[in-house]
Amino acid sequence: MQKITPFLWFDGQAEEAAKFYVSVFKSAQIKSTTHYGEHGPGAKGSVMTVHFELNDQEFIALNGGPNFKFTEAISFLIHCETQDEIDSYWEKLTADGGEEIQCGWLKDKYGLAWQIVPAKFRDWTASNDAAGMERMMNALIQMRKLDAAKLQAAFEGK
Repeated sequence: MQKITPFLWFDGQAEEAAKFYVSVFKSAQIKSTTHYGEHGPGAKGSVMTVHFELNDQEFIALNGGPNFKFTEAISFLIHCETQDEIDSYWEKLTADGGEEIQCGWLKDKYGLAWQIVPAKFRDWTASNDAAGMERMMNALIQMRKLDAAKLQAAFEGK
């Protein structure tokens, strides 16, 4: 069992959201679902939590009510090996009311923030090449969905 599990608060859409996220990732599954009992706060028999897994990362979705909303202060970062992978996650996570933001950020239809980045991003940002890093960051701030080839070219000064 992992030691830290993201716990996501929804207003009645926990099961719907978990099923959506499981459909986005190739290696994903719903692990269990719990329901409210006699003493709520949700209606008896309604979904309370959904335990699901995305690429070996466990999550729990809670139907907690309207008290809290997602903000960009918390986001999930997906490192992508190819542009096709970036494009696929971007398309799926912005579908049906999702929102493109900037610099590889988006919000899905539930308001959860995601960052879709090339796996090479770690190398670029950890590099000692300050000029390459600056060129790459200047290219990145011009983009919504990231273009890995353009970022690589900018880093290399091409």
